[in-house]
Amino acid sequence: MVQLEHFATPVDKVVSRLRTLDATWPERDGVAVFNRVYLTVTEEVDRHVDAGQFPDAQAAITLDVRFAERYLAAVEAVAEERRPPACWRPLFQLRRHPGVRPLQFALAGINAHIGHDLALAVVDACRTLDCEPVHLEDEFDHVGDILSTLEERIREDLMPGPDVLQIADPLTHLIGSWSLEQARDGAWSAARALWALRALPDLADGFARRLDAAVGLASRMLLTPLPD
Repeated sequence: MVQLEHFATPVDKVVSRLRTLDATWPERDGVAVFNRVYLTVTEEVDRHVDAGQFPDAQAAITLDVRFAERYLAAVEAVAEERRPPACWRPLFQLRRHPGVRPLQFALAGINAHIGHDLALAVVDACRTLDCEPVHLEDEFDHVGDILSTLEERIREDLMPGPDVLQIADPLTHLIGSWSLEQARDGAWSAARALWALRALPDLADGFARRLDAAVGLASRMLLTPLPD
């Protein structure tokens, strides 16, 4: 059998960075829970890139790396005792809270990354590639499909079993208030709005700040401590 040669891409560097973080943090740490989820997603995106499953591999790589840079920048900000974006603050502030369940940590991180970072990453990628958001729509949708495929598995892996129904009942209601599909749709609309406002930096900055704050509020609600 002829094996396909693997070429290192910038996505491989992101995967390496996520693996390093995974080995650094305690398993129960809330940010570590999200990091493991994000590592799984990024590894899957990398496999799709290597298999030639994206319409435009360069566009997919650029979008994925710009996307990851937003999360990694938040991690670096906290490590250097600087304030991360508002969307990430609840996760970092409550990362060791004993009343917050692993699934809550995972969804709060996904909410911050999709709801805020993805919209800005689309704009970043468009500037890098000198293109309009519409030219990245296929890559955006493909990454979203990968996320949707993995979301159900993530929920199943992190949802408490039937022996802890006292926890599962309020958790089921809480996580039912959040939708990956709606977060994706909101990110795409926000990206298009930010791109349309690029010639009006004051308005664009104001829009981005309000998006950051709104996503942060949703993340804080997802991290509501639950009773034992």
